[in-house]
Amino acid sequence: HLRAEKIARIADDIPELEVFGPTSGDLLVLGWGSTYGALRSAVERLQAEGHRVAHAHLRYLNPFPRNLGDVLAAYGQVLIPEINLGQLRLLVRGRYLVDAHGYDRVRGKPFRISEIEAAARALLPA
Repeated sequence: HLRAEKIARIADDIPELEVFGPTSGDLLVLGWGSTYGALRSAVERLQAEGHRVAHAHLRYLNPFPRNLGDVLAAYGQVLIPEINLGQLRLLVRGRYLVDAHGYDRVRGKPFRISEIEAAARALLPA
């Protein structure tokens, strides 16, 4: 328990999660690591079309930023694209009880902007 308490206290020292876009909306695209460029570009394209979409990129995974739960709750849908089998999505679902949607690819190649854009569009209201 001491280790868990120590890790929980670290959350007080790491910066809060920053959101690019509206602080609430229809969709949050949440990522981490090397997916940053494709996710940000896809969200910028959707925002330019008037969609209420935002992007947040995690820099800390254990512990999560202390405001992550509030950020997740501010959006109707959450998309977590990952270049793996969806481990972050499982952690977010388990910790925050959010029905996050995954877009997982294991190909050894980065995401294309168009892939993320299409996955996001599928979750946006018609």
